[in-house]
Amino acid sequence: MSHTLPLSAPSPLAPRLSDLALLLVAVVWGTSYGVAKGALVFYPVVGFLAVRFLLTFVVLLPALLRATAPERRDALVAGLPLGGLMLGIFLCETFGLALTQASNAAFLISLCVVFTPFAEWWLLRQRPERAMFGFAAVSLLGAALLSGGYTGQWGWGDALMLAAAVLRAITVCQTTRLTRRRNAPVLALTAVQSGVIGVGCLVLALALPGKLPPLPSLTQASAFWWACIYLVAGCTVFAFVAQNWALRHSSPTRVGLLTSSEPAFGALFAVFWLGEQLSVTGWVGGALIVGAALWTMARRGDARHRPTAYPPLGPITTNLIAARA
Repeated sequence: MSHTLPLSAPSPLAPRLSDLALLLVAVVWGTSYGVAKGALVFYPVVGFLAVRFLLTFVVLLPALLRATAPERRDALVAGLPLGGLMLGIFLCETFGLALTQASNAAFLISLCVVFTPFAEWWLLRQRPERAMFGFAAVSLLGAALLSGGYTGQWGWGDALMLAAAVLRAITVCQTTRLTRRRNAPVLALTAVQSGVIGVGCLVLALALPGKLPPLPSLTQASAFWWACIYLVAGCTVFAFVAQNWALRHSSPTRVGLLTSSEPAFGALFAVFWLGEQLSVTGWVGGALIVGAALWTMARRGDARHRPTAYPPLGPITTNLIAARA
């Protein structure tokens, strides 16, 4: 008589652990704005971005080298133009972060989720449902309140963060278009994008008037290097592993909803760790932005509302990992 071993049933703790992992990803992504703002005290924006993304490229280079020749080709074909878009995103985002509060940055960048359906309308010819226009209006109202309402002044930092959110929405759609028929592993694709951003920032730094100062020393500016390690290891490697594991035990919609708590963690970190001040009006504006993003992701995740050519939130989830490489 032959005996077969029974297949092991999935652990009942797996869904809870996946939720915890996703919340940790949201915490890491939320705190990244405050951490990056602290690093900018020690080094200029373009130089900091060059260091951060060249380090990321080095960390992810083995994944690119392990890929097959067709996979590497697909990663290069898709990653080079996407890396150019993301270079623009991070220049807007990091210069904006230097000119506004980390709490504002964390809230404003989440407008990407609401802008994405309109970018799809423009680039992919998929008209958003009517509710999206309402969500966009609520989000823009939240952004106005966050910047001070009628009595406030829209600063350059807030405007740059808004531009970064628009570019992220465009990049999500371009990621869908460029990767739909290609087999590029996410880590290999992220390696190519990181290389483009790192080299692009280095070339830009060398082309601008003046020279980059020497890199901060480990003894005098250890906070700068700890910030770089945190952003590379936390925002890229940990986020990639945690999200891919969680997707095996949860739905893409749930992944998107849990990680969209990032702005709240970012604002709390900025207030309690960096000592930033956010008015009641600012908190209301941030809540409107996050609420509109949550409703947008929930409706996009429901296949009954509008069929898509890809799994709900799949390209968004993939691109969020790459966008915080």
